[in-house]
Amino acid sequence: MNKNFLLIVLVALLVLFVSSIFVVGEGQRGIVFQFSKIKRDDATGDMRVYEPGLHFKIPLIENVKKIDARIQTLDEAPDRFVTAEKKDLMVDSYAKWRIVDFSTYYLRTSGSIDNARLLLKQKINNGLRTEFGNRTIKEIVSGDRSSVMSQALESARSSREDLGIEVIDVRVKAINLPTEVSNSIYDRMRAERTAVAKEHRSEGKEQAEVIRSEVDARVTVMIATAQKEAAEVRGEGDAQAAKIYADAYQQDAEFFSFFRSLEAYEKSFNKKSDILVVKPDSEFFHYLKEPSKSK
Repeated sequence: MNKNFLLIVLVALLVLFVSSIFVVGEGQRGIVFQFSKIKRDDATGDMRVYEPGLHFKIPLIENVKKIDARIQTLDEAPDRFVTAEKKDLMVDSYAKWRIVDFSTYYLRTSGSIDNARLLLKQKINNGLRTEFGNRTIKEIVSGDRSSVMSQALESARSSREDLGIEVIDVRVKAINLPTEVSNSIYDRMRAERTAVAKEHRSEGKEQAEVIRSEVDARVTVMIATAQKEAAEVRGEGDAQAAKIYADAYQQDAEFFSFFRSLEAYEKSFNKKSDILVVKPDSEFFHYLKEPSKSK
């Protein structure tokens, strides 16, 4: 009986000893609560923050909350900012931060990283809103972005005293126009390009008409010239043919008349269906009726 009781006591002591040990990992800090109250340093009265390593607590009375001490990234959705000329911009930014005063951080955020991000976002956005409000779009786009980020970082550093957070860097990833503004700009650009395209098309049509009229005029002149030359050649040929006929007729008028009559007979009676209605004593049949005259 005594052995069993002793064994139970040893196991209980072992459990209490194990439960009194807690480990704070690298990149973490620990805060101990006694009956839901933060454990403070007896000498200074400040919140006691446990560094990485092996520590002890009172079992069943004290519990430990661990806080991430590594560098965090605040990367939220793009936000709308107004420039000096009252133009809206959608700004996508991010910030790097870490906890440096865990006592202040816990008191202001209750140890919730979501609360810390919300408060830090408001502070960073206020700084960016001030910087964008003092500049025009041209100044921001033309290379003043680094100055905006530097001033925003300087403004966000006040969070060290307010939240126990050190803002390491603030960066602007992208600056865009709102969707409705972008659509109106694109519509205006599209209308301008359409107007320019119509102007080019009208100029092209005008030049095409000029070229076409010039070509038509040249073609007309060429055809007229060709017809003139053809008429001249045809006239010269007819003149030469008439001269040849005249010369041949002068050499032997009777034979020439006879030859021309034979050609006429051949053309007139070329087909069996050809019918020629003339008087019997017509001059057309002169050589058929009096062949002796053809000698």
